[in-house]
Amino acid sequence: MHIEPGLVTGAKLAVGYATAVTAGGYTLKLAAETIREKGLASLAVRSLIAAACVFTFFQILPHYPVGVSEVHFILGSTLFLILGAAPAAFGLTAGLLVQGLFFAPFDLPQFGMNITTLLVPLFAVKALADRIIPAHRPYVDLDYGQALALSTAYQGGVVAWVAFWAFLGQGFGAASVTSVATFGSAYMLVVLIEPLTDLAVLAAAKAARGRMPAGLFTPRLHQAA
Repeated sequence: MHIEPGLVTGAKLAVGYATAVTAGGYTLKLAAETIREKGLASLAVRSLIAAACVFTFFQILPHYPVGVSEVHFILGSTLFLILGAAPAAFGLTAGLLVQGLFFAPFDLPQFGMNITTLLVPLFAVKALADRIIPAHRPYVDLDYGQALALSTAYQGGVVAWVAFWAFLGQGFGAASVTSVATFGSAYMLVVLIEPLTDLAVLAAAKAARGRMPAGLFTPRLHQAA
């Protein structure tokens, strides 16, 4: 979902930095809640796990340039369900930053836009999960409909933000609209895969209940709220 270099230029880049700062502030709020819940060490370890996963998703899993951006298997809802919102947010930020610093320095000017595109949909997933998953149900007991809703929220949010940056940079011309539509159509195909991935990972976590170090995962994975 990288915003292509040159898509947004000049003063408009400041919009991306402003939205990223706002997303970062909310991430710190979630981090404080996580520290109160499980402690700083748990947050740090889960964030490192998330960062390693994100780097793998970006660099090793297949990714294809389509339209105004690239299609990646980010698996944002999977990270949220297993690790929690704050560790997932830190992991997405760190994974993207490491990739930019060492493998794709041409992406660094777009870092604010890219991180906004990753984090804000994650926050939407958290809000949706709080609403549609009953407090008495741990995440390992999710059904397909709930997993699909969370995945659709994340991937749809990514597409919406990419569209916003494309239209901010290029306007609403026919070429821009076509490019965004092409990207959106390709990217939403991920929704066919991610819910199944979520359920497979959750099933494995459920089977390993009682044998997994508690501090490495979000408490909601195996416990009611």
